[in-house]
Amino acid sequence: MEEKIKKPDLWLIVAIIGILTIGIIMVYSSSSIWSEYKFDDPYFFAKRQILFATVGLVAMFVLSRIPYYVWHGHAKLILIICLVFLAAVLIPGVGMVRGGARSWIGVGMFSIQPSEFMKLGLILFLAKFLSERQKRMNSFQEGFLPGLALILVPFALIMLQPDLGTGVVMVGTCLVMMFTAGARISHFMWIAGAGMAGMVGLIASAPYRIKRITAFLHPWEDPLGSGFQIIQSLYAIGPGGLLGLGLGKSMQKFFYLPEPQTDFIFAVLAEELGFLGGLVLLGLFFILLWRGIRASLYAPDLFGSLLALGIVGMVSIQVMINVSVVTGLIPVTGITLPLVSYGGSSLTLTLASLGLLLSVSRFSSK
Repeated sequence: MEEKIKKPDLWLIVAIIGILTIGIIMVYSSSSIWSEYKFDDPYFFAKRQILFATVGLVAMFVLSRIPYYVWHGHAKLILIICLVFLAAVLIPGVGMVRGGARSWIGVGMFSIQPSEFMKLGLILFLAKFLSERQKRMNSFQEGFLPGLALILVPFALIMLQPDLGTGVVMVGTCLVMMFTAGARISHFMWIAGAGMAGMVGLIASAPYRIKRITAFLHPWEDPLGSGFQIIQSLYAIGPGGLLGLGLGKSMQKFFYLPEPQTDFIFAVLAEELGFLGGLVLLGLFFILLWRGIRASLYAPDLFGSLLALGIVGMVSIQVMINVSVVTGLIPVTGITLPLVSYGGSSLTLTLASLGLLLSVSRFSSK
């Protein structure tokens, strides 16, 4: 490949740094009361988030400097490593259980969530797989079905944890990549019915998922139980109004909203910074989406195009799901807000992924 390397996309960098800065501020603001109560240190979560962000930014910088096509030859090995760690989570004594899901592996004082890294590993390998099968993607048996089988293996491992939210993000991202690579709409129609039936089965198989559905539809029927999170989230968003109550002045973080620094951090942001604050954050995410799609459109090859699309698709789907949950549009799924919510694995993985996106943008034709 003839290399025509440009500087990284400045718009993309500004959006990433802007979102990350807002995230660190909101992690401190939303967690200070809880962390002082539990750890006698109001900065406990904020300091760890800054550490995770530093590691992630280093990874992003390094990966942005490495030509993205280098990873084409290593995609299979990366996927295998991710699968090994994902399977290891299910081994008693190795995997750690939190919130009813066995999704973590302890590493000293920290813990890693292999399913987060699986998302990037699968995007890398699927970009390689689809770019090599482009001419066969219009065939159900030779293109679509093998790609679908590839997705279902890690999805099954994630569902055994169980972690439906991460599984939905991963499958949604991969299906977008497959459609872009040339899969026919009719292929998706064939599996839509099976997918809906499977989703209903997964929901019905776990009582806590049924409670989330009923809480979404009728939260006030169990305001202190299954409907508690969404009610407290709406209580946070409502008083925020246009300009918010002011940074640090949230009332819902005073032990009303469970762990407000993670899945429901957008609710605290809306309470403190108002509708305009939420709009600024979503505007930065829109810039990230715009520049990511642009990098995909002008990538020099299909592998780079699918890689960029997979990464920006993964981030965008997570944002849509998280904000929809917080505002009561869909049931609670346990999905974090990328670059904003507290979490080491999620933050470092997202920044590393965006490093690959920046690498693709450096080789784009425009």
